[in-house]
Amino acid sequence: MSIVVERDSGVVRLTLDRPERRNALTVDGFAELGRVLGEIARTPADRAVLITGAGGAFCAGADLSAGVPEESVVRLMDRINDAARALHRLPQPTIAAVGGPAVGAGMSLALGCDLVVASPAATFCQVFVKRGLSPDFGSSWLLPRLVGLQAAKRLALLGDTITAEQARDLGLVWEVTAPDDLLGTASALARRLADGPPIAMALTKRLLDASFTSTFDDALDAEAAASAVNTATEDVAEAFAAFAAKRPAVFRGR
Repeated sequence: MSIVVERDSGVVRLTLDRPERRNALTVDGFAELGRVLGEIARTPADRAVLITGAGGAFCAGADLSAGVPEESVVRLMDRINDAARALHRLPQPTIAAVGGPAVGAGMSLALGCDLVVASPAATFCQVFVKRGLSPDFGSSWLLPRLVGLQAAKRLALLGDTITAEQARDLGLVWEVTAPDDLLGTASALARRLADGPPIAMALTKRLLDASFTSTFDDALDAEAAASAVNTATEDVAEAFAAFAAKRPAVFRGR
């Protein structure tokens, strides 16, 4: 197993656990990641996902240390794409806690999460072009949406390494925190998300993701449809009852 899965009251923590390879993922590792994310998507008790890396790195991307035989490229890309789709389609909110290098598909994995928290030791690199490769794990889709087309091209065409602070200034990182506080800060965010209304959270993610390809009228129609779903849930009734009673709401996802 290259991924350690831990559950704590609705928060699922995934730790990429190959520190000797800076948590680089093999073909089987990407398959495992896709499978784990798929299982989380089907588990209502899992309310938020926190992804981090063991040792000093977040993820060095695909493990190409032994090379990739030509006949294996399609298999590798299939597994990479399966994992990227599984992450993108997760209804649960996701957080990446980046405490070291996030390189290639590892950077894309972090950016595919809904929120990114980093320590000052974190670095980010779209290294593909320096290996004679082009982006994968959805980064050609993610980067322009996160930083705009010109900044995305700069990152992808030059393959420069940027710091956590530079990533924050570009809008790739939500918060830079002290190294000793990284997991605590990310876990606190994950807890807040896990305690929220899961149906509304999932619909909110869907609305925001669709905004880049929908018209304003499409967005209004989708918001109306989502509101109809939300107002029929017990969670909305609980939210109003909790507000009236001046107590925290306890959302159950129904």
